[in-house]
Amino acid sequence: MDTKKSIELLNRGVADELQAVHQYMYWHFHLDDQGFAPLATMFRRIAIQEMGHVERLAERILFLKGDVEMVSAGPVEKITEPVKILARAAKMEQEAVSVYNQFALQCSQNADAVSKQVFETLVNDEERHFDEFDKQLENIKRFGPSYLALQSFGKSPDEAEAKAE
Repeated sequence: MDTKKSIELLNRGVADELQAVHQYMYWHFHLDDQGFAPLATMFRRIAIQEMGHVERLAERILFLKGDVEMVSAGPVEKITEPVKILARAAKMEQEAVSVYNQFALQCSQNADAVSKQVFETLVNDEERHFDEFDKQLENIKRFGPSYLALQSFGKSPDEAEAKAE
């Protein structure tokens, strides 16, 4: 196994996940400011899950005796319109699925089964995130602007869930 290759792929994952954390928190702040509490809460929750991905990738890098490069893959996109935010977020998740599937294959070819499993787990999580964003976009298409208007009333699904527990 070429640990340098695995460490390189894992650090590219760290950069992508840090980018997602920054982007999703930016959108969380703006959606919350616009009064879209459920959407804002969803982006905050997913950003926290992306932080967990950074941690999982970092643990593997350190196990392989590498150094974790805490550098984001790029700048935050200044999108503040809810539909455009959701469309961009869905695209980001689709891109992550594609990239992480390729990284898993490369790790497999490199005889690094554990790093392959890390990327496969991330693929599963990113597909769930895509599904959440896609469902919101579908609801907006189905119900129109009134769906977004309803977002400004009541509690977010996460807040309601927390109170039920």
